[in-house]
Amino acid sequence: MAGSGSLEKRGPNTWRLVVSCGMKGDKQLKKRKTVTTKNSCEKSSCRGCATIDKCRARREANRLLTEYALAIEKGQLVDSGRLTFADFVERWIRDYAEGNLAPKTLFRYKEILENRILPAMGHLKIEQIRPSHLMEFYANLSEEGIRLDGRPGKLSDSTILYHHRILSSILKDAVQWQVIVSNPCERVKPPKVTKKQAVCYDEEQAAAMLTALEEEELKYRALINLALFTGLRRGELMGLTWADVDFEGGTLEVRQASQYLPGQGIFTKSPKNESSERLMALPSFLVDLLRQYRKEQLQERLKVGDLWQDSDRLFVTWDGQPMHPDTVSGWFPKFLERHGLPHLPFHGIRHTAATMLINQNLPVKNISGRMGHSNISTTMNIYGHYLKSADKEAADRLEQVYQNMKGNGKKDIKKGQA
Repeated sequence: MAGSGSLEKRGPNTWRLVVSCGMKGDKQLKKRKTVTTKNSCEKSSCRGCATIDKCRARREANRLLTEYALAIEKGQLVDSGRLTFADFVERWIRDYAEGNLAPKTLFRYKEILENRILPAMGHLKIEQIRPSHLMEFYANLSEEGIRLDGRPGKLSDSTILYHHRILSSILKDAVQWQVIVSNPCERVKPPKVTKKQAVCYDEEQAAAMLTALEEEELKYRALINLALFTGLRRGELMGLTWADVDFEGGTLEVRQASQYLPGQGIFTKSPKNESSERLMALPSFLVDLLRQYRKEQLQERLKVGDLWQDSDRLFVTWDGQPMHPDTVSGWFPKFLERHGLPHLPFHGIRHTAATMLINQNLPVKNISGRMGHSNISTTMNIYGHYLKSADKEAADRLEQVYQNMKGNGKKDIKKGQA
């Protein structure tokens, strides 16, 4: 069992933790660990300090010493003295990430780890990673010329924050797996990201887009209308099958998403979260449009004959295979340019769908459910600005109601007096 512990001050916020682990023969066994505290103390030594009991830095170091000693006593501390961060990442990917992360998330994690994080920090012993290493790494990411695509400029704050979240996730698991005692990412303030307002069309621009669609291929007319009046994500749209459409009931079931990864091709996965699996009512005009599109697709299938690949997807290539998710993302900006419409990312159609619902004064809970958000707070975070605008409009309308009632009340009083 672990015995007593002691602190050795190494710097303003650096301490060496020393824990006695009993005797081996006539030799005392000790474990040591250097830690960095959030609080600092500029005194070189704690000896003779009159304010030692009030020192925040020492109190924090004492807490870390207690945690360290407890971890040793419970046998929770793995001897990670030779384990590098790269070694642990390899194990983490094998034992956790490959079985638990979505394919696209795993691909992105591996890409960032291989291209940026491991070249910078992979050689470090995992137990020696300090907040200072992370701060230096984030500072390097914010420098000009750091981009891998060769474009001028630096990485955005949101991209740097994504790097921080990957590191924090991995090191958090290292703590849970008893490889390290604490997560250094918790002692670093991640980059602040300015919340950007969701990019979308207003109702007039959306109406112009629908008018322009009348000149386009029926497949894309159906796809864009479906995106605008359901708010489905791109992957959800590409994952739809005809079995998901109930023409008689006028509903659409969202139960899967279609994605693409290099080396893996097009594949089908579960939606983003449990709330993303949902049954949606469709406006009658959209049901009619889907009927028309279904009829056209069946005619195309007859023309192709035996070459048709029966995927049952709504949106397919000429021979019935699932459409590549990037196809619509490439088609959409060209469509906008052809018709002189303002630039809008394809995902902006989803944001437009949400703001249309907000402008109809639907309860936030209903909007959240239709958008497939995991909780209402997600809807509030993304569309808070539009919700505030709608609420202000509602207040203005109530003001008008009040003024009308007040005016009518005065007329009634005058009539009574007469």
